[in-house]
Amino acid sequence: MGLWNSIRYYNTVKYLQIKSKKLACLKWSIHGIIFISICVILFWKKEYQENSHLVSSVTAKVKGVAVTNDSELERVLWDVVDHSSLSQGKDSFFVVTNAVVTKNQTQGNCLEGPDSGTICSSNEDCTKEYTNQKSNGDPTGQCVEFNSSVKTCEVFAWCPIEGMRNASKRNILPDMNETYLKQCMFNRKTDPYCPIFRLGNIVQEAGENFTEMAVKGGVIAIQINWECDLDWLLHKCVPEYSFRRLDEKNDKKTLFPGFSFRFARYYKQNGVEERTLFKVYGIRFDVMVTGKAGKFNLIKLITYIGSTLAYFGVTIIVVDFLLANYVHPSCCKKEVKSYYTGKKYETVEYQLEMRDVSNREGQDCESSP
Repeated sequence: MGLWNSIRYYNTVKYLQIKSKKLACLKWSIHGIIFISICVILFWKKEYQENSHLVSSVTAKVKGVAVTNDSELERVLWDVVDHSSLSQGKDSFFVVTNAVVTKNQTQGNCLEGPDSGTICSSNEDCTKEYTNQKSNGDPTGQCVEFNSSVKTCEVFAWCPIEGMRNASKRNILPDMNETYLKQCMFNRKTDPYCPIFRLGNIVQEAGENFTEMAVKGGVIAIQINWECDLDWLLHKCVPEYSFRRLDEKNDKKTLFPGFSFRFARYYKQNGVEERTLFKVYGIRFDVMVTGKAGKFNLIKLITYIGSTLAYFGVTIIVVDFLLANYVHPSCCKKEVKSYYTGKKYETVEYQLEMRDVSNREGQDCESSP
């Protein structure tokens, strides 16, 4: 019968109206707080917009020259080919800031340095054909005197050993013309959208000291974040730059601090192949692009409004709870509170109800012909 009645009849919620200005103020205050919260979230997080993910491609160019004065290499000019074309990767570029040059290397037997972890006292300490991670060549099994106080293992390698000598939207915005790009330089306060950077400024923005970092090198992230509002009235789509260091610079927390790699230049002299070995330290810059773009969407707005209407039901729950338990007599009279509670909540004793139903069914049976 219950299912049949639910099909035949329409049920509605019963409301009780209480004439109390204080309860009315409480109700509208809660409504106001909920409404303001919904509006703040709507406009702050732009819930009325449909967002799309960012797809980016990064192109970086390094320009400039550097000159070094060394007692062995004398005066050397380092252009783009020397300091920036050696190790390039996807969405990154590398700039040499320090170099260790070992000239006139030839293949042969020579001793290791103490830093290679091959200190020995006799030939037994030098295992032939065993190479550790820091070794520069193939051990010969001989323990050779490095200086008056230290002996190291001899290796077959390029000699002399390295270090043994004492020596779619673009971030070029529409209003940036050729004249501007030739003279602008990124500055957080005066020119935050200029896409041209000085290495020293990038390192400083990352909270590092360029002079210290140039010795051992490192890795710095150039983060470009796009927050684009594509609505007609509020159209804005400009990049925001931030910088931070990615590698571990503490010698106690990593075996190989900084960033470096090696390359060699080979040549023949008197019929013997020789090479000049370069171990270069520098800073690798990884360019990371993130962001999103949003545009007004009516369906997104209607969906958000519909999902937030349920919050207004919280008002009824709060007012009913306070009215039934904590409302002060100054808000409404005790008789009104008791009357409201009696009308709002009806108590039914299950056993008594079942007994009355049974009696009625018995009476119906006796009266039937």
